[in-house]
Amino acid sequence: MVKLLGVVERPWKTSDARLVLEDGSVWKAKSFGATGTQVGEVVFNTSLTGYQEILTDPSYAGQFVLMTNPHIGNTGVNLGMWTINKAYGSCLHYMTFFRSTSNWRCTKTLEDYLTERNIMGIYDVDTRAITRRLRQDGSLIGVLSTEEVKSDEELLEMSRSWDIVGVDLISGVSCTEPYEWVDRTKPDWDFNNEGRGEVFHKVVAYDFGIKHNILRRLASYGCKITVVPSNWPASEALKMNPDGVLFSNGPGDPSAVPYAVETVKNIVGKAPVFGICMGHQLLGQALGGKTFKMKFGHHGGNHPVRNIRANRVEISAQNHNYAVDPTSLPEGVEVTHVNLNDGSCAGLAFPALKVMSLQYHPEASPGPHDSDSVFGEFIELMKQSKQQA
Repeated sequence: MVKLLGVVERPWKTSDARLVLEDGSVWKAKSFGATGTQVGEVVFNTSLTGYQEILTDPSYAGQFVLMTNPHIGNTGVNLGMWTINKAYGSCLHYMTFFRSTSNWRCTKTLEDYLTERNIMGIYDVDTRAITRRLRQDGSLIGVLSTEEVKSDEELLEMSRSWDIVGVDLISGVSCTEPYEWVDRTKPDWDFNNEGRGEVFHKVVAYDFGIKHNILRRLASYGCKITVVPSNWPASEALKMNPDGVLFSNGPGDPSAVPYAVETVKNIVGKAPVFGICMGHQLLGQALGGKTFKMKFGHHGGNHPVRNIRANRVEISAQNHNYAVDPTSLPEGVEVTHVNLNDGSCAGLAFPALKVMSLQYHPEASPGPHDSDSVFGEFIELMKQSKQQA
């Protein structure tokens, strides 16, 4: 028997963080990464893999991401696995966090990466219990803190005095100047490049928080791309004489960015357009429809979507809290895709104005390649427009 003299430090980490939700619940956890106090909207993601891609997805700006899969951090940080070369999620919540890593591509631990970028993380918290609460009550504002001096009441007041609705988040993740994009999907990952010629289609891509793989897939399909900021005037974009215009994914509430809706309105009908995620929602509003905030949104890499035109089901990656109300759309607009989990609108087309859009991410390839053909459809739309000109 060993006799303990004085205070002995525990060989394990104790709870040193609190997540306080606006419903009054307090969740104790252990912290890693940055320290301090941060506020954000708490959403859950059901993906089994891809924590690096999720962490660097600009569409998560202003949100805390709750991972329902317990094994996070076990492969560390690997080069080339980023959605974009910057982290956007305010915080990551895990049930189990691995400090030790096992992957030949690992360059550093996830903990070191988060610390360098001032992103907070917590673990040893029941993420699935919190997820059940979010599914029942809807997305909640939360405050995460490692500061002992702040009381639970203070953190609760912070959560109830902050809101993500009506906030322009795309301006904070967009580029500030136009630039040319040339990188294609690397040959090792480009599964279907047969039959694609070198005829380039000029595309102007509006950056509302654009994911780089969208640009790579467009480039691989033969597009010469100019990326422009979210506030780039429609008149300037049209002066570039594009064969098509892409409206990208992005974070937040589409109703909070009326300037972007106005830009879309001024381009629709003057060039073929393709909207993805936020771009899809902006197109819905620009065409006269309405968008609404979903109860807890779609966040994950396993959402089944029915492609009505092709009469097939695709497994999709999704990340959005808002949706287009199809009953509010004018005559001539078609719903082309439907989310089979809840029946929400997942894709639109307006053939008369050469418009197409998807609510999810065709470049993410969780199926793994179920939706990639949509880029070919955009190419065909641009070809048809050229032939009719």
